[in-house]
Amino acid sequence: MTVADLARDLVSIPSHEDEAAAGDAISEWLRAETDADVTRDGAGNVIARRGSDDDSSRSLALVGHHDVVPPDDEQVDDDGEYVVEERDGRLYGRGSADMKGADAAMLYSFRDAEPAGELIFASFVGEEVGGVGSRHAIDESFSPDCAIVAEGSTGYSAAGVTDVVVAHKGRRASTVTARGESAHASEVESGVNAIYRACDAVDVLRDLDLPTAEVLGHELSGSLAVTEIEGGSAWNVIPDECAVTVDERTVPGERADLSRVEAIDGVSFEVDQDWPPMACDDAAFADAVLDAADDAQDGAPEHVVKPHATDAGWLAKAGTTCVVCGPAELGEAHTADESVDLDVLERCREIYRSVAEATW
Repeated sequence: MTVADLARDLVSIPSHEDEAAAGDAISEWLRAETDADVTRDGAGNVIARRGSDDDSSRSLALVGHHDVVPPDDEQVDDDGEYVVEERDGRLYGRGSADMKGADAAMLYSFRDAEPAGELIFASFVGEEVGGVGSRHAIDESFSPDCAIVAEGSTGYSAAGVTDVVVAHKGRRASTVTARGESAHASEVESGVNAIYRACDAVDVLRDLDLPTAEVLGHELSGSLAVTEIEGGSAWNVIPDECAVTVDERTVPGERADLSRVEAIDGVSFEVDQDWPPMACDDAAFADAVLDAADDAQDGAPEHVVKPHATDAGWLAKAGTTCVVCGPAELGEAHTADESVDLDVLERCREIYRSVAEATW
């Protein structure tokens, strides 16, 4: 069996509603192909360990996930099975890019490497819904010294080049709620229009200063957008409540000061979701992964930054030094024709193996 064969097998397993079967397949492969200590935790994460775990060496985790977003209609056959196709050197199917192809590359690297220290393979559940698996593992003392999270990093500096992400943004989703007093719309002065208060809050949000951060010489800038607004109950009623959804892309360090909206009468805000950003805190580790990426391809990879959150954010927040390096290309994940380049899977296999065997 090759990396492509394993990737095909994993991609064929539906895992958008229940990840158990995919986790079973990964666990069975590890037990058949390696002598690693393989565990399934209470959340369904698959974690395997091999190599030295003495205090003089640093542990390295190769981190993926085996859940996927729901497939498009054309990605499922009449029996409810995922459609998987190989053509023109690419593997097509839900999860091929994000990220069962990367899981296959990591599994082979985990098996074949002669690690310089403890080598860990982890495939988490629930990454697509807020890092459920990684957060559970961290709560259960999953704490490698360093990690390569195999989300997409290909095509950032140049087409076809697999780069190394040293920082990425997080996501904070909040709801700003404006409250007023309802009245008949023919008697405007008798009520307090919550939509007007919400509009005032939106003006405040548009004027907020957004933080920036520098990570290993690369600058990230935060962003903020109002993405939804809901209020009112009828055309002739002054609304007494209006809610505004705020999508904020965060950077390491400071956050936008959403509390400024509370200077408006009747306005408050609540954070609904907060996926942390990631910043690599060890230049030597980032350089070691970049050297491995450079050796594995003809192109010239670079340290780059990524615009969206991954499980690396949760791991970095817990104290693990992280980079992101994986086969998926920009704009490939979550699409109706999702695919991954099979040659790049082999490239990533070599990158992961090389880092596992290196010291830094």
